[in-house]
Amino acid sequence: CSDPGAVVGYNDDPADPGSAPSAGADMGPKGQSQVADEGCYCDAGATVAARRWRGKAGEIDLIFRDGARVIFVEVKASSTRDRAAVALGPRQIARLYRAAAEFLAGEPAGQDTETRFDVALVDAPGRIEVIENALLL
Repeated sequence: CSDPGAVVGYNDDPADPGSAPSAGADMGPKGQSQVADEGCYCDAGATVAARRWRGKAGEIDLIFRDGARVIFVEVKASSTRDRAAVALGPRQIARLYRAAAEFLAGEPAGQDTETRFDVALVDAPGRIEVIENALLL
């Protein structure tokens, strides 16, 4: 499923404190890898366009391409599914929308690109639950 041309990060400047993972993100990178490598996206024919893409507005965990559609995925990993589910608040959702707009500015159709915002929940045993269209505009 991984695209060899996938972008990994955007702003990897160690002098930029915003580029470092948050303190509570221990499970985050592992959960992101699980979703990218084992999630339902690959089975559906999507390819990874970017992992941990970072723009000026913030980071998007995973970006997939499914034909002309771009799928933005926020991965929430925690000890339980319920803890993961409540970890996404309104401020973070607003940041995701702004970051997605930045990403779409580089797409051929720009802001008219067909998009979807999903949330992938990963619990400690590694079970993945994808909620499609979780963040409707």
